[in-house]
Amino acid sequence: MSAPTTPPDRPRLPWDPPEHFEKRVPDGDNRERLVCGRCEFIHYQNPKVVAGAVCTWGDKILLAKRAIEPRKGFWTVPAGYMELGETTEQAAAREAQEEACATIEIDRLLAMYSVARIGQVQIMYRARLVSTDVAAGVESEEVALVDWADIPWEQLAFPTVVWALAHFHESRGMTDFATYSNPIGDLARMWPPRKPAGV
Repeated sequence: MSAPTTPPDRPRLPWDPPEHFEKRVPDGDNRERLVCGRCEFIHYQNPKVVAGAVCTWGDKILLAKRAIEPRKGFWTVPAGYMELGETTEQAAAREAQEEACATIEIDRLLAMYSVARIGQVQIMYRARLVSTDVAAGVESEEVALVDWADIPWEQLAFPTVVWALAHFHESRGMTDFATYSNPIGDLARMWPPRKPAGV
């Protein structure tokens, strides 16, 4: 049993557990948790849910260049953490509005990716822009509507952006398909980012 400690090189942050929490395996559990030493309350730490969308206007795809870390200056599809009280569809629409001032209509679920190394589940939709009235939001340096041939593959921000774009391309013109998940083979190893073979 050990008490969590704040690293000495930084001040205590609001999300750090209180000093009276300790790491131990609670009765009936099988892994170490943060447990209150006073009342036995268990503070579960669970993965975060990210929601986003590959948004299109005709044949053009909406991309946003990140104005914040991580991967500032790299391109992405609109996506971000869900807020309490919203559905994944609402979160994807909100992120499109916040990052690209875009109003979208969700078409259907495209993919669900598990990114265990950073504790995320990413849910991606296919969506249509209501209009071409888009602009950089506070988290974006710029936005662009690009043709498939003009996607800046080497400048994409995250592996899941590469996956979502490749899976979107594969599903184009399809109204019924199985939801995509973590790829295997070459697409799974698409880092540093580059254009996937065959797309």
